[in-house]
Amino acid sequence: MENFLTRIVIKLLSTISHLSWKTLYRFSDLLRFIIFDIFHYRQKVILTNLKNSFPSLPKATIRKIARKYYQNFTDIIFETIKLRSISKSDLLKRFEAESDILDLYYAQKKNLVVVAGHLGNWEMLNLFASVRFRYQMVVVYHQLANQTFDNWFKDVRTQFGTEMVPMQKAFQSAVSPRDKPFLFILINDQSPSPERAYWTTFLNQDTGVFRGVELIARKLNAPVLYMGVLRNNFKRGFYKFYFKLITETPKQEPTNYILQKQISFLEEDIIRQPDNWLWSHKRWKHKRPQVLHRDQTLEVKEKS
Repeated sequence: MENFLTRIVIKLLSTISHLSWKTLYRFSDLLRFIIFDIFHYRQKVILTNLKNSFPSLPKATIRKIARKYYQNFTDIIFETIKLRSISKSDLLKRFEAESDILDLYYAQKKNLVVVAGHLGNWEMLNLFASVRFRYQMVVVYHQLANQTFDNWFKDVRTQFGTEMVPMQKAFQSAVSPRDKPFLFILINDQSPSPERAYWTTFLNQDTGVFRGVELIARKLNAPVLYMGVLRNNFKRGFYKFYFKLITETPKQEPTNYILQKQISFLEEDIIRQPDNWLWSHKRWKHKRPQVLHRDQTLEVKEKS
């Protein structure tokens, strides 16, 4: 019965993907009304995250940000469904890219580690990058529990050449040889195990950060870039993204320097466009341990 229902849903998603953008956004408005206005989906989590992140903002402003986030959240759902049948030409129209730095490194045949947060529609950006850039895209992802849905989403994500790597195999995949230079992309703003995380202050709160980016970057000793994504405030489904260099020499940086720079850049983007981040995620569900190991803190090197 479960497999039958899953196949029905998959068929429905594929059918919906062929609808026009205008129709999809009408469905998005309806879904936003149902899940947020009627059922108040994770409303407490969203408002608490916003209040703790922006303690100086008045309640009316917090609710305004939350309201805009609700719309963005359901827009991403339908935009992602649309990716099942999107054309390359349609995809290329929807992003403005500041990416000259990639061309410079590609000419040097350098692999790159790219770290990002849940800004904008990261699924759409993945497909755009695989069409637009000469690099091999390698994206680390969390597998879904339902194998049929996982396969459907994987087909969507890889249709233009992206290589998807389960999180458990990220390190092994990072050091595997490939036929051309690659971008190793990690979304690094989830909530990690507190006993193994790097701990810092992010959006006015104690925050743990996955250390995998740091370890992979040091192993590859490849340049590390932060990727920011901004939403077009006037046209739904349109985005801009850019890159900032974190370091060209990961092995020479203090422990957790890469993570601290990434989290600082991400914070700047969230403050710049607060409704554009994933506020419904339980980002701060873990507390900072009373005692931290050396590799859980930012190393401070004395000046020579």
